[in-house]
Amino acid sequence: MLLSEDPSTLIHHTINNFNIQPDKQACARISESLSNLQQARDIRIREAENALKKLSRTLNTMSSQHADLTASHSSTKHASEIARLDTKKFRTAKTASDAEVEAERLAQQAADLTARLQELEVQGVDGMADEEARRRRARDPLEDEVVLRLTVYRSLGIEMERGDERPTRSRGSSVGAAGGSGGSGEAFSRAIVRNDRKGDVHVVNMDKKFSRFFYANYFWQTL
Repeated sequence: MLLSEDPSTLIHHTINNFNIQPDKQACARISESLSNLQQARDIRIREAENALKKLSRTLNTMSSQHADLTASHSSTKHASEIARLDTKKFRTAKTASDAEVEAERLAQQAADLTARLQELEVQGVDGMADEEARRRRARDPLEDEVVLRLTVYRSLGIEMERGDERPTRSRGSSVGAAGGSGGSGEAFSRAIVRNDRKGDVHVVNMDKKFSRFFYANYFWQTL
């Protein structure tokens, strides 16, 4: 077949008539997008690989530490250490309890000594002399009754005299009865009755013609 025109001219006109330029531009844009996506994918892959390597190193380090701890701390040794610490704790608790009991005992002893000291300070020199005299008389059973009576009298605020004997001063607030003679056969000649609450002082001359019941009632009313 013979063509009236040059084939190259026909091909050129055919290409121009198809208008493939927009398609070429679209292909270029697609190629550029694929290239960008590939680059982004490569970057993310490298980041993931770096993170994986870091996690692998951390895992290896922790595994090594765990192996060392497991090797150095056996279960038998741990149980033995716990038992030792429990024993030490119980001993410490017992020591603390004993110390607390001892502290309470010492505190009670200190309180008793303080009360005794206050009692001695109130008694003074005369009181200590009376205490010593009572101890000496306690060794003589014949004077026990006299000592007991005088102690009761003093606790009531009554001072007894034998003849010209100087009375021993005593104060008290209890109420009771007193007799007119001692148990050892020695007669008391005078009694001084003090009532600190009323501020009264009564001197009673003891006379054997009056009974003990009479003096007991009189002392009771005076106190």
